[in-house]
Amino acid sequence: MLKMKTECELCAGALAGDDQAWICSYECTYCTDCRGALDACPNCGGELVPRPRRTTGAAAIAARMPTRIARRFGRRRDR
Repeated sequence: MLKMKTECELCAGALAGDDQAWICSYECTYCTDCRGALDACPNCGGELVPRPRRTTGAAAIAARMPTRIARRFGRRRDR
């Protein structure tokens, strides 16, 4: 699961889970203002892409977990 870091790695500005932010493949996280000054991640040199936003909370995910498990493990494959 993606870690939703709460502060920018450069300016230490606060980032809420639904704020727009930028991440690299190692989950280094930057605010939009700092991203404007960067061509790539200064830590690893990786591409910076928009961080996805979480649309549901943990309670909503837990509520549909049994359905997800049944879909995944309920089917048998004939061999």
